[in-house]
Amino acid sequence: MEKRKESITDMTCGNPLKLILAFAIPMLIGTLFQQFYSMVDTVMVGKYLGVNSLAAVGSTGAIFFMVNGFVIGNTAGFAIPVAQKFGAKDYKEMRKFTMNAMYMGIFFSVVLTAVVCLLTKAILVVTNTPAQIMDEAYIYIVIIFAGIPVMYLYNLTANIIRALGDSKTPLYFLIVAALLNIVLDIVSIKIMGLGVAGPAYATVISQLVSGILCVIYMVKKFHILKLEPGEGAISIKHIKVVLSMGIPMGLQYSITAIGSVILQTAVNGLGAVTVAAVTAGSKISSFCVAVTDALGMTMATYSGQNVGAGKLDRVKEGVRVATIIGIIYSVIVFILMIFIGGELPKLFIDVSNSDVIKRARIFLLWNSGFYFALIFVNVWRNSIQGMGFPMFAILSGVCEMFARGIVGFIGVPLLGYVAACSASPLAWIVADMFLIPGFMYCIRRLERVFADREPKEGFQYE
Repeated sequence: MEKRKESITDMTCGNPLKLILAFAIPMLIGTLFQQFYSMVDTVMVGKYLGVNSLAAVGSTGAIFFMVNGFVIGNTAGFAIPVAQKFGAKDYKEMRKFTMNAMYMGIFFSVVLTAVVCLLTKAILVVTNTPAQIMDEAYIYIVIIFAGIPVMYLYNLTANIIRALGDSKTPLYFLIVAALLNIVLDIVSIKIMGLGVAGPAYATVISQLVSGILCVIYMVKKFHILKLEPGEGAISIKHIKVVLSMGIPMGLQYSITAIGSVILQTAVNGLGAVTVAAVTAGSKISSFCVAVTDALGMTMATYSGQNVGAGKLDRVKEGVRVATIIGIIYSVIVFILMIFIGGELPKLFIDVSNSDVIKRARIFLLWNSGFYFALIFVNVWRNSIQGMGFPMFAILSGVCEMFARGIVGFIGVPLLGYVAACSASPLAWIVADMFLIPGFMYCIRRLERVFADREPKEGFQYE
């Protein structure tokens, strides 16, 4: 059974550059599709419902990132032991980790949904959401949060598929979800007149479809995951390992987002025009950084498999290659933003709103000028996580939270909009100051762990 040919990729042998590119390109396309249909949501809201509705959706961005980020990090952490055991060719343990990751995904999705939905209104009040957009902001985000189980369904199944080296299949399902989301956006806003609730429903339904497709694919195509007697049981030992990876990685995203919430609170206090500008700029920026996101997710799987196989030299070479690719890309994007940064916001905002467009351009120039620093955050942090050191993710998240928090509490009140634009660049730089030496430490520590072992033993959980 283990030797059957399947849609999986062993990243522990072969040219790192070719492997990283082959894995990252489908990830990139998938990320772009995610950003694309998120952008369509924003375009539809901004063009057909107006600046206030756009600001309402945008005002929820930070708290959405806090919750969605926890789900993404949590599920990515759950999949790391799967990638490591796959790299070590220990398929029995790999299946046990897969099943216990599923159990934990169900548990967390139920608890998180209940807690977040109860607290949504209070969070919007605490984050200083302007009164004129409060009702629409609540309607939009509470629908999204009610779909947290759907977030878990897609992200966990997609991360497990990627842990086995298959980055193409989740892409295909994302394409289906993206097209469906666009159709539902048009129908819900222009035909059904659902307002901001329409894009929220569209997002949840589309992600549900992609999650179901991932489950069907895993059951039908991944024979390596077919359970043998006893492998599907709940195991405290495996749950402890899954949680030791998933909780820190989930908290890393959420802790990072706390800084974003503080910053969003400060931005909300600057008025609906500024919130709309940041919303448009953030959507464009999210699209631009899809390459860094794809490289980061690729390196989590690449590092996990190679640490499982005990091949640290390949980890270091892969990180070097991914970093170089990312830096070249960041330079190209910054040059493009100098010339077209004032045109892109017009996708979301009517040309008559010149003040919003001008502010969005400033935001884009600030952010794109520091994408090189974001490369290190995504590539090096995800590599550290894949290597099995999730606590470093939390510490780097604390660095980002601290930087954004300082800007939100002090910078924005003193300097206004320019300070808000500089928040993410500052957060990336501060995180890099921790992550670069942190990566070196993790490598040295693993070298000591492997020193007295045969290479084939790879990484073992204590």
